[in-house]
Amino acid sequence: MNISRRFFGGALAAGAASLAAASLSACGTDPAPATAPTTTTPVGADLRKGSGANTTLGPIKQIDAGVLSVGYAEFGPSTGQPVILLHGWPYDAYSYADVGPLLAAAGYRVLVPFLRGYGPTTFLSAQTVRNGQQSAIARDIVDFMDALHIDKAVLGGFDWGARTVDIIAALWPQRVKAMVAVSGYIVTQQAAQQQPLAPEAELGWWYQYYFATERGRLGYSRNRHDFNKLIWKRASPAWNFDDATFDRSATAFDNPDHVDIVITNYRWRLSLSPGEPQYDAYEQQLATGPAITVPAITIGSDFDGAAKDGKAYAAKYTGKHEHRVLDGIGHNVPQEAPHPFSQAIIDADHL
Repeated sequence: MNISRRFFGGALAAGAASLAAASLSACGTDPAPATAPTTTTPVGADLRKGSGANTTLGPIKQIDAGVLSVGYAEFGPSTGQPVILLHGWPYDAYSYADVGPLLAAAGYRVLVPFLRGYGPTTFLSAQTVRNGQQSAIARDIVDFMDALHIDKAVLGGFDWGARTVDIIAALWPQRVKAMVAVSGYIVTQQAAQQQPLAPEAELGWWYQYYFATERGRLGYSRNRHDFNKLIWKRASPAWNFDDATFDRSATAFDNPDHVDIVITNYRWRLSLSPGEPQYDAYEQQLATGPAITVPAITIGSDFDGAAKDGKAYAAKYTGKHEHRVLDGIGHNVPQEAPHPFSQAIIDADHL
């Protein structure tokens, strides 16, 4: 299942409920009945307490892992239960600048890597394909765990990060103690991506089609700062972030591989860019829509439109599972609502 989730503002927001239903139908997966309790929390401003309290990630560490030299932030005691938190596009590790200290205070060892193509994370070889397909990113995180000698961790993420968490939990469940995924089960299945959505739902994916063109590649390369700031605003219209907050993350987009990773990620989804053979077995497994058996908390926000109730994907989580709804919060849940996200990590660890 792959849900079209880009219900950005204006007319799109007004039609979100019908569009989400159409999107789910077009993807060929019947909405499943809810199998987990859904918690609706206080709305908006109440959830944003502590957002922006921290403006630094502290010293950035570096470690060779698989095909990458991974830059990462670390919080908390080295002896704590490992928690690995993953960002998405167009964001970076600063999405967890407030979450990291909160979890560290609770005794966790928190690791926040920059994904391939972001910030200080670089490829070890100039010959490695700059490939943004989903299983390559997931393999990066497993390699990162191996490099740090972490057998099992609590994983959390949103956007690309949530997809990566889902994939690791599905393919390597022995490495996941528990997980938190914003927007739930968002594993990409290429066959489903070939099915058209309702016209307004397709409009929500405007940038994906832009990226499918060479004009789009060039435009993103030239204008990535303003492009990504626009995405932030449309994905989280009620989040009044300031320029300094965005600019701290925007430096991560200057990575020399950033454009290639972003473009191939979205082109691969539409079968317009080939994956690499070493990931074929992973993608074949993911194409079956595998269930996730590890303890999980999923989070829905306003960004998810009608799908924020989690009912469409509840049956994919066959282990202990809770779903939480954050009304009034946009896409970048950990940075917009650090306390609820941190609490979800702690609660998932104890499911």
